[in-house]
Amino acid sequence: MIRPATPDDRPAIAAIQAASPEASAWNPLEYICSVVESAGEVIAFLVTRETTPGEREILNLAVHPAWRRNGIAKMLVQNALTGSEANWYLEVRESNTAAIALYTSLGFKLAGRREDYYNDPAEAAIVMSFFS
Repeated sequence: MIRPATPDDRPAIAAIQAASPEASAWNPLEYICSVVESAGEVIAFLVTRETTPGEREILNLAVHPAWRRNGIAKMLVQNALTGSEANWYLEVRESNTAAIALYTSLGFKLAGRREDYYNDPAEAAIVMSFFS
């Protein structure tokens, strides 16, 4: 079940973030945050924001390690894309080939590159876009 996050979800989201060092560390509840719940447990979350009317950005996407490779991340992103007509953007670590493959499979295209965008370790960001 996909639903909007609530303050009660903060510990579960924090645990998923801690187990996902490759994911961004935006404060999820300061933006639009959706979670996937299974048997009463939060197992994934997606953080987005509207940057300007008609333009949205994916800030963070993470799935609990025990639930990865089950299509949950794809379902979350598809839900966001179909729920809001907009031009979508995101940045992803250059080394995060699994995320790049996921976004590509959903129709995102390479839009640019930002050198030294990430820290720990220093790494370029791949900028991707999707126009709905």
